[in-house]
Amino acid sequence: MSIEKVKEYMAAYGLENKILEFDTSSATVELAANALGVEPGRIAKTLSFKIDNHCILIVCAGDVKIDNKKYKSFFGAKAKMLSPDEAFNFTGHAVGGVCPFAIDYENVGVYTDISLKKYLTVFPACGSSNSAIELTCDELFKLSHSKDWIDVCCAFH
Repeated sequence: MSIEKVKEYMAAYGLENKILEFDTSSATVELAANALGVEPGRIAKTLSFKIDNHCILIVCAGDVKIDNKKYKSFFGAKAKMLSPDEAFNFTGHAVGGVCPFAIDYENVGVYTDISLKKYLTVFPACGSSNSAIELTCDELFKLSHSKDWIDVCCAFH
């Protein structure tokens, strides 16, 4: 199970006991925010995209969306989200629990969007549709082996 892989991964950093598991779903930003009692922006959602035959993950604040112009300018390609099957095949995590932890970092590039920087701590999923972990943005960046801080998001209108 995916959450078990994330627990093992976090154990290497002494953080496995910080993983929270809920009785209810946290598969969407709204559900996760409700389960945690925090504003939606503090949910660090992980969006999965395909560029050529590669996967990239963008971890961003829960209250933003991809800005297609910024994305294309940075990555040189149109934003094309992965299907649920593709997301699982690339990351080993099912949609609703996709996270930037315990993945094949050789074949999946992780980027962290600056939309998260306005928060002291954020809550990414941990490989299941009812889990999260509270991390600082720097911890998230380091633990996800993020390649760079990027600016490819905008607020919902």
